[in-house]
Amino acid sequence: MSTEPQTSQAADVDELLAEYDEERPSRTLSRRWERGVWAAGLAVSLLVLKQVFWPFAKGGQYYLVIFLAVTLPLVFLCYRPRGRRGDRDDPGVPDVVLAVAALAAGAYPLFGGFDAFLDRQGQLTPVDVLAGTVLLLLVLEACRRTTGLVLPVICLAFVAFAYYGGYLPPDWAISHAGVDFGQIINGFYNDATGFYGTPLDVAATYIVLFTIYGAVLNASGAGGFFVDISFAAFRRSRTAPGRTAATAGFLLGTVSGSGTATTVSLGAVTWPMLKKAGYPRENAGGLLAASGIGAILSPPTLGAAAFIIAEYLETSYLQVLLWATLPTLLYYLGIALAVEVDARRFGAKPVDVDAPSPWALLKRGGYHFLSLAVIVVFLALDVPVYSAVVYATGVAALFALVARRGDVRGWAWAMVDSLSTGVRSALPVIAVCAAAGVITSTITKTGLGQELASMLVDAAAAVASDPTAVLLVTAVLAAVAVNVLGLAVPVTASFIIAWVSIGPALVELGVAREETAMFIFYYSVLSEVTPPTALAAVAAAAITGGDAMKTMWRTCKYTLPAFLVPLAFVLTDNGAGLLLRTPLVDAAWVFAVSALGVAALAVVTGGWLLGRARWPERALCALAAAALLYLQPATIAVGLGLLAAAVAVHVVLRRREQHA
Repeated sequence: MSTEPQTSQAADVDELLAEYDEERPSRTLSRRWERGVWAAGLAVSLLVLKQVFWPFAKGGQYYLVIFLAVTLPLVFLCYRPRGRRGDRDDPGVPDVVLAVAALAAGAYPLFGGFDAFLDRQGQLTPVDVLAGTVLLLLVLEACRRTTGLVLPVICLAFVAFAYYGGYLPPDWAISHAGVDFGQIINGFYNDATGFYGTPLDVAATYIVLFTIYGAVLNASGAGGFFVDISFAAFRRSRTAPGRTAATAGFLLGTVSGSGTATTVSLGAVTWPMLKKAGYPRENAGGLLAASGIGAILSPPTLGAAAFIIAEYLETSYLQVLLWATLPTLLYYLGIALAVEVDARRFGAKPVDVDAPSPWALLKRGGYHFLSLAVIVVFLALDVPVYSAVVYATGVAALFALVARRGDVRGWAWAMVDSLSTGVRSALPVIAVCAAAGVITSTITKTGLGQELASMLVDAAAAVASDPTAVLLVTAVLAAVAVNVLGLAVPVTASFIIAWVSIGPALVELGVAREETAMFIFYYSVLSEVTPPTALAAVAAAAITGGDAMKTMWRTCKYTLPAFLVPLAFVLTDNGAGLLLRTPLVDAAWVFAVSALGVAALAVVTGGWLLGRARWPERALCALAAAALLYLQPATIAVGLGLLAAAVAVHVVLRRREQHA
């Protein structure tokens, strides 16, 4: 194979990622600037590793102050002030000024002694307030450059609410006494709930390490191996193209960690095969987007919000992985059934794939799976997650050396480059997590979260009187709210905002915090495939050449189980079984019933049972799915009856058609 097509394809992937991925540095720096940013990224990675093995004696907040001070300037160097590339892509004088200001304002708490700065908590000096205000504006600008204007505007709205809350009518539920501007800045700058709260702590402790791990895996050739093994596993059958796309998407997610990035990388490789098999452009795009998003819903490397869940709930990351296991199986079951239906509805053709046998590939590159196994095994042995990922990164690096057959120099440069690349990839998440501190601090100081939760419950009670109905309406309203929020802000920010503002409503109605957290997590992620701003689907449409809006709706077809299964978490106590929070026997029957519900949904969206399904069978299956996913004995019995009726009606209508 010639190198020219490969280079062209790589360039196309980079352009698509720069256009559609909301968490990717978009500047192409000149050699001189690239070297400087590369060195700074490497220094930050060494700082993170230093904190893992030799933590600062002055505590975690001291480390976070340093971390934000050295990473925030990089945002102004790596990201443009506007979305489009100009004639010059290097940072200009304003960018350099902002970077220097970010370093100064970020490091200001260290200038006169960090302990002395902390002692002034609640009584900041005018210079302290000025430095904090500058840092606030710089964090919002960094967030605007990396993810758009919406989140900074939301943050400013929260600041205005904190300051002007005393002017709201007293009879308004959200009114409060108002907070002095100095106290607002104090909450952001000198408090553990502001810039240096849990979100930034997670970004600086876990997320950076996982992005470095992903960069090392990518440098070792794991991405190419995962695609090759997916192609080889299914070989030649009419369902092989769809199965390959779904499997490769799941595996590639361990490398990229981004749903949109996985979609683009996956589409560049598998779209020609899907096209050759006869997939319509929109259906292929929907499958690619669903497979890409599934990567950040799936263990062992979930999206960034999963680390925040572990911190908020004070549990282990392994526990969060376990909670995600059964929903992940149901998600991919839905995709697998949709693939089977598509192969029959569209008359997909087998595609000959020029690939070696799976066993030959495993012998040659199976070591790429070992580092993933190291993470899971070490977590099971109660090794801290940050240590586990460092060890896994070391294992991946050592096997990369073996793969290079003794090219120590080339290997060393690749690994060092991965350290810098991993930090650079995490910059958007760092900006978002720092900005999220503005929202969490404001909600803490004003009590807004509890008031919003009460308003949500009251709205549900206005349309329903029975407690069960109130919970159902609240859950549906919460799901819609999280999805709408996710249309405007990245997944991590969406989860944080929803957790502090919407989560208390479900907890107030008796839903466990664990189920609430996973409910919000899933809907935050699924906002990336929700019309009208589904970036993953738009990127997939750009690859296949299909209509963007039609691709979004096809994506919803593939991901429909993921939209409905989270409701099962919160509506009944049996839903806890889907998170493996019940005895295994209970979890097994809950999973089996939910799988039948997902199968019924596949009939509804795919229009296929034993043959083409008409509206009577599809309507019965829709009701069956709703009843089965409620996970109560009475509704399960109703659901099974409806599903049996759908099959019976289908058989009768099919026989009549055959006789006719």
